[in-house]
Amino acid sequence: MAKLDVFDIKKSKVGEIEVADAVFNGDVREYLIHEAVKIQLANRRQGTVAVKNRALVSGSGKKPFKQKGTGQARQGCKRAPQYPGGGVAFGPRPKTYSLAMNKKARRAALCSALSLLFKNEKITVLNSFELPEIKTKNFVAVLDAFNLDKTLVITDTANLALELSARNVKNVKVTGPEGLNIFDIMKYQSVIFTEAAVRRVEGVLQS
Repeated sequence: MAKLDVFDIKKSKVGEIEVADAVFNGDVREYLIHEAVKIQLANRRQGTVAVKNRALVSGSGKKPFKQKGTGQARQGCKRAPQYPGGGVAFGPRPKTYSLAMNKKARRAALCSALSLLFKNEKITVLNSFELPEIKTKNFVAVLDAFNLDKTLVITDTANLALELSARNVKNVKVTGPEGLNIFDIMKYQSVIFTEAAVRRVEGVLQS
């Protein structure tokens, strides 16, 4: 099994942790990562854009002038697209952009993304991430100690002090194992796990 060093928040090594090869040291299937990111972004689209067609705009359906004898082209009503205030022809309508990916492929994509981080040495494991007080300076000091910038932080339990300390730091996100997703892994490019969070992620992805 692959191993990761475990540190405290001052970057002092306190031990090692064995991680499952299937989750953190497997094959990197880039096509699955691409597919999963594409699907996640597509599922975020609301698809609520819409315009009024001639059936929906307000106005009379009466003919603006008689059919024959005026020398002009025949017209049906003033709600037609060629009139100011008329309906839009062939405009956008509400639709769904959601795509599906089966559970096995989704997990394989997530494992590929984690394995890519592991191979690039972008995973940091802390024994715990407890800050003495709610202070952005304390959180930034931890990132500086590990020379990290764009970082996703995965904690095993709700940590209000950590979340409040990190909320104003640019390019940083704090979440739990249940919030781990392929888009965030690829966006932030480096991840800090607490030791217990590693075990929870392994448990979910191997179940």
